[in-house]
Amino acid sequence: MKQEDSHSNEATSSLKDKTAKGLLWGMANNGATQLLNVVFGIILARILSQEDYGLASELAIFSAIAAALQESGFISALTNRKNATHVDYNSVFWFNISVSAFLYVVLWFCAPLIVKFFGDPELLWLSRYAFLGFFFASFSITPRAILFKQLRVKEQAIIGVIALLVSGIVGITMAVCGMSYWSIVTQAMVYVTVVSILSWKYSGFRPSLHFSLQPIREMFGFSCKLLITNIFNCINNKLFTLVFGYFYTKKMVGTYDQADKWNKMGSQLITGMVQGVAQPMFVQVGDDQERLQRAFRKMLRFTSFIAFPALFGLALVAKEFIVIAVGEKWLGSAEMMQMLCIAGAFMPITALYFNFLISRGRSDVYMWNIIAQGLVMLAFLVAVKQFDWTFVLHTSLVSFCLSDVRLMVVCYVSIYILWLLIWHAFLKREIHLSYLNAIKDVLPFALIAAATMLVTGFLTRSIENIYLLLALRVLMAAIIYLIAIWLSGAKIFKECVSYLQKK
Repeated sequence: MKQEDSHSNEATSSLKDKTAKGLLWGMANNGATQLLNVVFGIILARILSQEDYGLASELAIFSAIAAALQESGFISALTNRKNATHVDYNSVFWFNISVSAFLYVVLWFCAPLIVKFFGDPELLWLSRYAFLGFFFASFSITPRAILFKQLRVKEQAIIGVIALLVSGIVGITMAVCGMSYWSIVTQAMVYVTVVSILSWKYSGFRPSLHFSLQPIREMFGFSCKLLITNIFNCINNKLFTLVFGYFYTKKMVGTYDQADKWNKMGSQLITGMVQGVAQPMFVQVGDDQERLQRAFRKMLRFTSFIAFPALFGLALVAKEFIVIAVGEKWLGSAEMMQMLCIAGAFMPITALYFNFLISRGRSDVYMWNIIAQGLVMLAFLVAVKQFDWTFVLHTSLVSFCLSDVRLMVVCYVSIYILWLLIWHAFLKREIHLSYLNAIKDVLPFALIAAATMLVTGFLTRSIENIYLLLALRVLMAAIIYLIAIWLSGAKIFKECVSYLQKK
């Protein structure tokens, strides 16, 4: 019995170490990735116009849906599959290639319909060119599944950084040469191509002609739910692009896209780090409810500790950042960015919830939640657009700032945050974690981060130099938040410091 306990403790310690290393490498990867995204994003935004970004954004949803169809949820299915064999990986590989080729042909012939929906003739050949990207990406799905399942976050970090460097240089070169929106589309295509090549190199996967439909059939019940979910996720993420593209101008689409891009960069820094380890870690923990609850709560505290100051801080400096980074022509994006960053702070937490449910095989819960959330958001956005707010604007000083576009963003943010209550209801069934305990894990960090930004904003309100204002707000907010966290005695902060000191 002692020997078994010793073995169990060693396994637990090993998993903790792998998870900590995964988070550390995930932080390094996402930090480097977002830094490069910031640099390339700033350069491109200064060269290109709102219309260029708007045109490229109108295609993004179709590429994203096609990418979800080609992947079909098999990365998560292979991760959950115990003792996956070469036949399993090989079968998924050939299935993805076949589906992607078929989808590209379908989208080629659908290009005129896309042009008709948005009313932009330039989209005809641009879309046919852009859709090549998801076909190239299909070659990386199986190698990436291997790296993800084995928690090889270091290799994934190297792949992501190299792909960003190469694609960013290509995109900027084309933009400087006057190739406008073609540079944005080409940058995305080069990125997925480099990812595919390097994923093969690091995973060691080599396909063979030994193909079997049996593994596909066995995993399809689980993966098809993820497939449907991923499609709706794409629609949810690009909901504003569709609505703005249909009701408003390309400039409005570009303005929103710029705000959303910077918000997503900030939230993805933490979301990517969490998603890199969460599902495989929960799978390896097993079925012990007590261990699962402890593991989830620790991850929840860690995610909250990082996410709230990062995204609330980004909201605080949104105006200064936009003006300094990409110029005053994008100033309209700053206000949208501030509102979106509030939802962005909760995105990594939501990702933690659905990764846990996926690790428990509950792809059905994930699917229906995403579908319901998307339908509710769409209903609110359309209702806001259809309702005549002109009367309200002329009769209420309180409602003066609530134009239909701003109100759409407010509705989106509110629904996204409140939907966490529904995510938790399903998680509670799995590990019996009460709402009160979850709130105790999240709320202190949210309140401290919000108070930090309010104090920082108040103390720096009289500074007129925009460069000095940005620098002081970032520095002051970081110092105040860390001091407040240290004085509060947050255990997760001490554990993070202790681990970094050991390494």
